[in-house]
Amino acid sequence: MPVASEAPHVLESRTRDRVLQAISEQGPITAVALGRDLGLTTPAVRRHLENLAESGLIIERETSHGIRGRGRPARAFVLSDAGHQALESDYDHLATQALRFLAAESGGDAVRRFAEARVGELEQRYAAELASAGTDTAARVDVLVTALSRDGFAASARPVGETSSSRSPLTGIQLCQGHCPVQHAAREFPAFCDAETDAFSRLLGVHVQRLATLAHGDHVCTTFVPTPSLNTPNVDTLNVPTPSKEGSTR
Repeated sequence: MPVASEAPHVLESRTRDRVLQAISEQGPITAVALGRDLGLTTPAVRRHLENLAESGLIIERETSHGIRGRGRPARAFVLSDAGHQALESDYDHLATQALRFLAAESGGDAVRRFAEARVGELEQRYAAELASAGTDTAARVDVLVTALSRDGFAASARPVGETSSSRSPLTGIQLCQGHCPVQHAAREFPAFCDAETDAFSRLLGVHVQRLATLAHGDHVCTTFVPTPSLNTPNVDTLNVPTPSKEGSTR
């Protein structure tokens, strides 16, 4: 029957996707490690790795975490640029479809509540970590950058508006995120960006302002975090400097 003949192909495709996902999360990773983590034999993993490499979705990278043969570094694998794009496209497409369905069935407010709930889970985890930084804004930003980077946001920060000899009326920190897991969904549903910005304000204890987002086509998500002082004016009434194209130095 057709269903029976298709079943091995479907199973093979799902396993291939699992291998690709595992490489994205743990790469560089060897075939042996992949097999151990996914419960597959090493020959089976190597077959999928060969197919993924032929498709241009992964590339080899030598690693010192394991020596084989006569001192040769073990072969490990990471996603190629095409692999990142393919993986993100598949998941983003499904997520965006689900959000469209939610909006059609329950309205835009349901999407907003979902976005707030999703960000709220991150905020709850981060709040405990930021508590150890005390009330100093810069220290709290440092902890937030570490937490965001750990979760795949490629975060960084740098001071703006202050030199060794003078202090700008608008002095603070530019918080950057070079990657966003929900970038494509946020392009259509800005509630995700809004929820994240509000969470940053609560976590840092100051009113932050989003300057740029990946969802809107910018090269990085950038948030201005004012450094509190007696003379710091309301950030909404000022012309905020445009985000630096250089990224961060921290």
